[in-house]
Parts: sequence; C-alpha cells; structure tokens
Amino acid sequence: MVALPAGFRSFVTNVGIKDDTKDFTIVACDAPVAAAGVFTRSRFAGPSVLVSREHLADRSARAVAVISKNANVANGPVGLEHAREVAAGVASHLGCAPSDVLIASTGVIGRVYPIERIRTGLGRLPLPLPDSNADDVARGIMTTDTVPKIAEATVAGSSARVVGVAKGVGMIEPDMATLITLAFTDAAVDGATLDAIWRRVIDHTFNCVSVDTDTSTSDTAIVLASGAAGPVDHSALESALHDVALSLTKQVARDGEGAETLIEVRVDRARDAEQAKTVAKSIVNSPLVKTAIHGADPNWGRVAMAVGKCSQYTDIDQEKVVIRFGSQEVYPSPVDGGGLARLAEYMKGDDVLIHVSLNTGDADATVWGCDLTDGYVRINADYTT
Repeated sequence: MVALPAGFRSFVTNVGIKDDTKDFTIVACDAPVAAAGVFTRSRFAGPSVLVSREHLADRSARAVAVISKNANVANGPVGLEHAREVAAGVASHLGCAPSDVLIASTGVIGRVYPIERIRTGLGRLPLPLPDSNADDVARGIMTTDTVPKIAEATVAGSSARVVGVAKGVGMIEPDMATLITLAFTDAAVDGATLDAIWRRVIDHTFNCVSVDTDTSTSDTAIVLASGAAGPVDHSALESALHDVALSLTKQVARDGEGAETLIEVRVDRARDAEQAKTVAKSIVNSPLVKTAIHGADPNWGRVAMAVGKCSQYTDIDQEKVVIRFGSQEVYPSPVDGGGLARLAEYMKGDDVLIHVSLNTGDADATVWGCDLTDGYVRINADYTT
C-alpha cells in the first residue's frame, strides 16, 4: 500500500453514479493548504473545471472530490448547479467554505449527475475521513483504465514525500495537463510558488503525452501541499513532482485504449522547444506511425512524412534531418535487409524509441504515446452514451 503524505485523509466509496464500482473519492486536509491546478482549454470545459478554476483563485484548498463515470459536461445551468452542490456538500461535511473544495469529474459527456444518489452519498460520508490509502484513491478515480496509476517520490534533503495518482486511457491530447491527475505532498510551500512549479512540471510531462489527439472536456491536474513535513528546497520539490508526473505520464500512455506498445519520440537539435515539441507530437500522433509500430514495421518513411507535414517550419531541411529507431539510424544512411530485420524485432518490444534530429538549433523535446490497434477501435465503437 502507498500511503498519502502526512496531513491528508481520504475516503473512497460508491454513490451509484453508474454501477456498483467505486465512483466517489475525497482527499482532504484539516485546514486550507497551498494548492494549484491546470485545466483543459476545451471550449466545452465541464462545470467541474469551471468551479475548480474559480476556487483556486487564491491558490489554496482544503479538499478535492472526484466523481468518476460521469463527466457532467454539456448539461447547461443544471450541470453547473450540480457541480456547485457537490462542492458545497463536501464543504458542509468538512466544516469549511465551498470555495475550499475542488472538484473533478470524468466519464460520459451529456449526462446529468444522478444528484439524488449523490446527495444520499454525501450524507453518509464519515468524519473524520478514515483512510490514507493512495492505492484506493487511484482506483476510485478510474473509468475505462485497465490498471490504477500511482507514483511516489521523496523530496531530496528532507522527509517530505510526493504521491500522485492519475486516470485516463482515451481522449488524450492535453492542452494543459491531462485527464485527471492529483498530486499530494507534505512539503511546506506557498501557493504562488507551488503554482509556478506545477505549471512547469505539467508542461514537460502531461502536456507531452498523446493517445488519440482528442482533448478532453474535463482535463484536470491538481496538486495540494499540506506542509506537514516542513519547508523544503523548491528545486528539490520540483524534481520530485516531475518524477511523479513523468511516471504517471508514461503509465497513461502505456495504458492507452487497446495499446500494446509505449512509443517515446525524442526530437533534438531543434530551433526551439516549441518546434521540437510540435514535430514530436506530429510523429507520435500520426495514425500511420502508430500502426507501423503496432505492426513492428520499421517504415521510417512514415516518420519522414510526419516531420515534413510541419510545413510552418521552413528551416527544416530534409537533407539535414536524421531519423533513428532506437539507436539505429535509418535516414539518411540506408539500412540493409539484415538491419531492417533486427529493427523489426526491436519494434516487437514493449517500448519503442523514435529519435529525430532536425539540425535547426539546440533545443529538444520528448513526448510519449502508444500504438494504434484494432482494440482501440473496438473499445470506442462499443463505448455507449
């Protein structure tokens, strides 16, 4: 069992959102603490996103509640009213202001909450919250995930810990963070510093993952710091948060719907970080690249295509680009039949690296994704509204 950091208590239960599995999760502190959040940029952002953005204006919170299996998106004023009611209900139970409660929600779009069931569930919440089990929190926020996603790290030079959980396997092309991810630390840090750290961490981790190019309406990434372990070096805290977020990012990519292979795309010697990341995302998001990986086919021409369609970058010169699978260069130096056979074997593994050097500068970026299988099609064809 992975325990939550000091200062946090939790409770995971079923309130009848969709079936008899756990669907309501709450993690709370005894008082408001430093908090930060990054959210979807979707124009169809759900009420949970709108409410949490509002409640994080002062960069503090006491609790976060997650409802799984119902996104509560595109339900008009009723959806927003229900999201506010959930936050207020949790706040009433804990004895704090509604603005101290953050909310995240994930699942089917266009369905209103079964609010009467939720009201009943809120009325049965125990006090104090009885648990500190991060594994249960990770399971409680799952929807179509096949495994819970959890990671932990210690902040160097201190006893402070960071524990993170995430959910998500599809509708993943973040414009902020991704899906739902929650991080908790007992390090003492002010809200403004935590917000700046969290945004940098997200930009280099969750903002670098893609399963299917589709940005969710409910993407939420929240971090709370209880302060129970005392002050820490801010760079050490950022490093620990990065390690946790990177682990969760890879877990999300590996668990992509129908996925069999984790794809890592590294683009270096780029003009700037933006160019590197854009080209890397073009490669990892290409259905042709994804299917080639699934078929263990070292078809580097598909990678060249994905680089080439970034036509806004006129400084990319095909005569200077270098493409590799793993450590094997495939362009411009040709690979003989034996080399291609060895690459095909390499690509049958659980992890495949595509490494592209643009030779337009000194910047780099790494992104993660997964192969495209018939399983992805089947899962989403059968996913009912």
